[in-house]
This record gives sequence, C-alpha cells and structure tokens, in this order.
Amino acid sequence: MGPERRQALVLAAYDRIARHGFDGLRLRDVATDVGIDHSTIHHHFPTKQDLITAVVDHATGQFRSTTPREGTAADRLRAHLGALVKMIEERPELHAVLRELDVRATRDPSLRVVVAEREQGWRAALTEVFRQEDAWVAGLTPSAGAELVIATVKGASLRPETARLILHHLEELIIR
Repeated sequence: MGPERRQALVLAAYDRIARHGFDGLRLRDVATDVGIDHSTIHHHFPTKQDLITAVVDHATGQFRSTTPREGTAADRLRAHLGALVKMIEERPELHAVLRELDVRATRDPSLRVVVAEREQGWRAALTEVFRQEDAWVAGLTPSAGAELVIATVKGASLRPETARLILHHLEELIIR
C-alpha cells in the first residue's frame, strides 16, 4: 500500500491546492481526504515541504511530452503551444495548481528552488528550439524566446477561455 498511498496523498494535496489555493493546504485535511490518520502522513512525507515537492513533480511531469522532437523548430514550437492550449483548456486545475506554486515560490526560497529545478527542463527544451533555425523575428535570442513563451503560457493559463487566442498571437508575433 506504500506507493499507492503516497500517490493518493499527492493527488489529495494537488486537489486541495487546486480547489482552495496554497493557503488551503493542510496536512490534516489531506490525510482525512485519503482516509488515514494525520500522523500517518509523515511515514510517506516527513515534512510538508516533501509533500509539496511531490505535488510539483506530479504537476510538472504532465508536460514532459509537449515538445515534439521532430520537425522544423517553428513546427515544433507550434505543436508545443498547441499542446499547451489543449492542456490549459482541458485541465484548468493543473494550471491553477502551478500558478499557486509560482506565487508561493516568490515568498518561499525552498519552493522557489524546487520550481526552478523543475522548470529547467522546459526552459532548456525551448531554448534549444529557438537555437535551431532562423525562423524567428529579428533580435529574438534563444533565451529570450524561451522566457517569452514561458511567461506568456503562465499568464494565458490564468484565463483558460482566452488562452488559445493569446498563444496563437504569440506564435504570430515570434515566427516569421
């Protein structure tokens, strides 16, 4: 029951953050949601920070296959943005959790490190896409392109009903 219970705790914490925000995350409530005693949660996660790290891993792990490896750089970026739009529209709770974690990370140095480490792969993948060809507007460096995409996706995810339009406009602005 170890891995299953651990995953149930992660999903319960994820759901709590999605529904009540980061400030609504209480270990006692997470334990109750899973049907265990509060003290038992510490057998799976010694600290609340450990549980939060597992939630970050769960949330960010859902993005691993959103950047295609084949095609031109511009086609790969289009496909990536399309996959993100679909995720924003179909799983708004995922993005609500991620934005809650982003906001909390501005005040919590240990969470900031965790979030930055998990975003490193996304940032590196985008930077590599922007290095591949000269399909971008003049003056757009690979690192600036990556940061522009990340910031726009994060902002667009706050309003799922307009995300498709916003990310389409981003695409039009940066791809020649």
